[in-house]
Amino acid sequence: MLLLSAVCAEVGSLGRVRSILKVFGMVNCSPGFTNTPAALGGCSDLLVEVFGRTLASTWRSAVGMAEVPLNIPVEMEMVVGVEPSE
Repeated sequence: MLLLSAVCAEVGSLGRVRSILKVFGMVNCSPGFTNTPAALGGCSDLLVEVFGRTLASTWRSAVGMAEVPLNIPVEMEMVVGVEPSE
């Protein structure tokens, strides 16, 4: 998942992640589609697998968009708390 890759590249190790504060997704969908939270289900499952239920139980929100840049299916953002570097 690109989110985890970006966090690792920025802080050096996923072991420094101490909290996942927010996950937000913009889902490219057609009018009438109302199950946008389900589009983030796989992300939540992966975060629980990597970090455990306590750390990965976080605020998650999803919105449906008529268009997402480059016609990608889902654009996501994640805010994490990390252990300070020494």
